[in-house]
Amino acid sequence: MPQSLPLFFLQLIYAISAFGLAAYGLQAFILTLLRLRADRLTAADSTIASGDCGGSSDDGKTDWPSVTVQLPVYNELHVVGRLIDACARIDYPPDRLQIQVLDDSDDDTTTLAMSRAAYWQRKGTDVQVVRRSSRRGYKAGALQEGLASTAGEFVAVFDADFAPRPGFLRRTIPVFLAPSGAEVGFVQTRWAHLNPAYSALTRAQALALDGHFVVEQAARNSTGLPFGFNGSAGVWRRACIEDAAVGGWQADTLCEDLDLSYRAQMAGWRGLYLDDVEAPAELPPQLLAFKRQQFRWAKGSVATLRKLGACIWQGSWPLYKRIAALVHLGGYLIHPLLLLLLLVSPVLILLGSQPFWPLAYLSLVSIGPPALYALAQHRLHPRDWPRRWAFLPILMLLGMGLSLSNSVAAFQALLGRTGAFLRTPKFRVETGERAFRPGGRATAGTWQRSGYALGLEPVVGGELFLAAYACAGCFVVAAGGHWWSLPFLALYAGGYSLVAFVGLYESWLARHGKKARGQSASRLFRAKNLVKS
Repeated sequence: MPQSLPLFFLQLIYAISAFGLAAYGLQAFILTLLRLRADRLTAADSTIASGDCGGSSDDGKTDWPSVTVQLPVYNELHVVGRLIDACARIDYPPDRLQIQVLDDSDDDTTTLAMSRAAYWQRKGTDVQVVRRSSRRGYKAGALQEGLASTAGEFVAVFDADFAPRPGFLRRTIPVFLAPSGAEVGFVQTRWAHLNPAYSALTRAQALALDGHFVVEQAARNSTGLPFGFNGSAGVWRRACIEDAAVGGWQADTLCEDLDLSYRAQMAGWRGLYLDDVEAPAELPPQLLAFKRQQFRWAKGSVATLRKLGACIWQGSWPLYKRIAALVHLGGYLIHPLLLLLLLVSPVLILLGSQPFWPLAYLSLVSIGPPALYALAQHRLHPRDWPRRWAFLPILMLLGMGLSLSNSVAAFQALLGRTGAFLRTPKFRVETGERAFRPGGRATAGTWQRSGYALGLEPVVGGELFLAAYACAGCFVVAAGGHWWSLPFLALYAGGYSLVAFVGLYESWLARHGKKARGQSASRLFRAKNLVKS
């Protein structure tokens, strides 16, 4: 009995983890079927989204309400100019458009933002740089404080890595103005990509984001399931944000966007996702930056689940909606399950236990996730979707390799440790370019020479250990003839090795890039002094 009890618990952990991952695969399969069933979002919403609000852009000024475009930024030297310029070029009646740069920066970003704002002010565009005395509340705090000086009836939000197209507001605002739009609290549009072809990493990120928007968001929207605002490339009705039952922007999670959108829907407001309106954004070219982004998203979504889970379950939504909402908010919990499955599988085999081998493949051979990504690529790129979908193995390896970092994020959120808002650095790396652009101008060099390039964090030690652990597990299962477990453990070994060693390499490049930048600055300083003398 003393020996069988630990074995029983290991088998229980194994079974729970495997079935939890299978449930994730099932969710992806269901969403794929729902997206296939809905050829379009809804006929009414699609018609409205492509309309012109029944008036001329110049003559029918009364048809267009006032809109404030809020741009929360913090230390975004390379991209803030692109962001302001793109928003200033939005085609909307100038007397109804206000642009707020909510700048919490403590570097030269502020100088550049003020320069671009002054340029557009001279051209008649209302661009304001709003500064705070502290970063209290981070992005949520900046957005909430910005509302105090907001003139718009509607508020569009863009993060620093976006470059919205001129027609963005003319394709989103009419949704709110339609007879059926009185209860629409927010509109989310699809993220497109400025640099998907930069590397295999950006290809994999584009594949993941396309699947999320084209299939997951569209499926939830078309069936009336709750879904989340993605924090950027969307528009809010100001009355929804300020509704007492909603509570405004709140900073107690790191996903203030997801939190606010769920509170709004629980208060009776509707959200709409517009798949045919896209807003391009830059994908992180550095794996360590992508890793930080995923850590924040994982921590924020689980924190939102912790905050709102009980209210959702006890709320008035139908049971299927409540279940769908909880599964959605708990999506990043698959990473602790992946980690647990790795830890217990080799031990069970060493103890002579035969895990139910089909369980190891329930999530891996499920057609749900592969079909979801394939459908998204086919919808967006019908001619060459197989070439884009071929980066799925890279995405799978990244998912395995990030499971430790995202598990740490999930556990911190479950324990109520919100922590600081760690921004994802942007370098203005666009398709076919490997140069970042300080101050909005192209320079020689690569993103590794930017002061924003990230270094390693202690979690890399755990990733190296898990890579070695998975490799040892491969040896154990091969020596024991358990060939069915070998591909499963090899994915772990490859994923953790990829994340750890690419992270080490990138940090080495960044360190040498910063050293080279410092030497260049030192030579320039000496040259200037020599000229003066």
